[in-house]
Amino acid sequence: MATPVIMPRQGQSVETCIIAQWLRKKGDQVNMGDIILSYETDKAAFELESPASGTLLEIFYNEGEEVRVLSNIAVIGQPGESTDEFRTGSSASAPDQKTDAQISGETIPKAYDKKAEFLKAATVSDSTEIKISPRARSLAERLNVPVSGIKGSGPGGRIIERDIETAAAELRTTPLASEIIEKEGLLPGREATGPAGRFRKADLITGETVKQDEFTINSISNIRSIIAEKMQASLQNSAQLTHHLSADARKLLEYRKIFKSGQSKKYNENITINDIVCYAVIKALKTKPEINSHFLGDSIKTFHKVHLGIAVDTDRGLMVPALRNADDMSLQKLSDGLKALSDKCRKGSIDPEFLASTSATFTVSNLGSYGIEIFTPVLNLPQVGILGVNTIIYRPADMGDGVIGFIPVIGLSLTYDHRAIDGGPASVFLREVKQQIEGLELE
Repeated sequence: MATPVIMPRQGQSVETCIIAQWLRKKGDQVNMGDIILSYETDKAAFELESPASGTLLEIFYNEGEEVRVLSNIAVIGQPGESTDEFRTGSSASAPDQKTDAQISGETIPKAYDKKAEFLKAATVSDSTEIKISPRARSLAERLNVPVSGIKGSGPGGRIIERDIETAAAELRTTPLASEIIEKEGLLPGREATGPAGRFRKADLITGETVKQDEFTINSISNIRSIIAEKMQASLQNSAQLTHHLSADARKLLEYRKIFKSGQSKKYNENITINDIVCYAVIKALKTKPEINSHFLGDSIKTFHKVHLGIAVDTDRGLMVPALRNADDMSLQKLSDGLKALSDKCRKGSIDPEFLASTSATFTVSNLGSYGIEIFTPVLNLPQVGILGVNTIIYRPADMGDGVIGFIPVIGLSLTYDHRAIDGGPASVFLREVKQQIEGLELE
């Protein structure tokens, strides 16, 4: 009997996923547990295993399409088996989907002047009556792109994000470029060279990879696009300020040496300097809790528990999972918990609920392993603060009795939302982190 491949639900807040890449094609033999595709949510990227062994009989959605969770996206079975019964929820048979020529109850001719339609409508207020994904609607509102004349390329004619991007660009294209976009499916590049900043034929790209003598243009992944949106929104929608301070790192290095040598019976050798810094940050947050908060516009939510966010660099892009109730953990449990979260992020098995910016109360981002001496971390809104941890360098210091020597120091960069906290309390918190690092005592 044929078995459907179902788009999983990755967390209660995830309604749709985007198919990033099919790793097997129609007609391929697969075994149960084989990775057959990768897909992305608005928070992370994942891989999907085959639920059965057999032949990949049918694929209902192509790469780049947005799919509602729990929909049938493919069928695995034996050659000759029917797949018709599994088409429910696919674009091929969704009975409640309107045809491409019907949008919001209006009949639109197949051939029409897109630009005239776009310019005739001045707002996107009608977007609620049109089949459009939440991300596409948000982008349309931000770019002020009317959606009434857009032909959706998603399931059942649904308008998805790339349709809005194409429509926005067509408002700034030459007639020839618009015609090529329509007929050949090309997309505007990063730079317009035509008159009045309009895209012309030479500015169009395939949307994948374009190589020329002087440069290469690569289309960005969905995850990269999401990260870009979040970073821009963070800087646009908050008042961010960064303070920098250095802490004496001699104790950090001493503890790390003890752990690495295996001399400690209570702590294993895998505890890193970052683990120790995070442990000190948690102690500082318990002492100065006002920065362990979310700014909600008309109110500030201050947490009694520390849910620590940790920035993780993965092949798919930056992820910031939250370690819940980190203030209840010993240094060893904290280290184990942070490593487990990082491994899940890199494997693509992290629960998206842990990646939501509201899951963490404060975030730590460590670039010390890259040799970065100072940087400005960007807030993960609605969090009020994020601490950047820099590399350890040697600086001159008073060793006593008029002797000047060099000691190792670790740079600390605190970015905070000035709408929620003033410079004085932020500086007091950063000083507390410094003191916790320098005065840390472990059994």
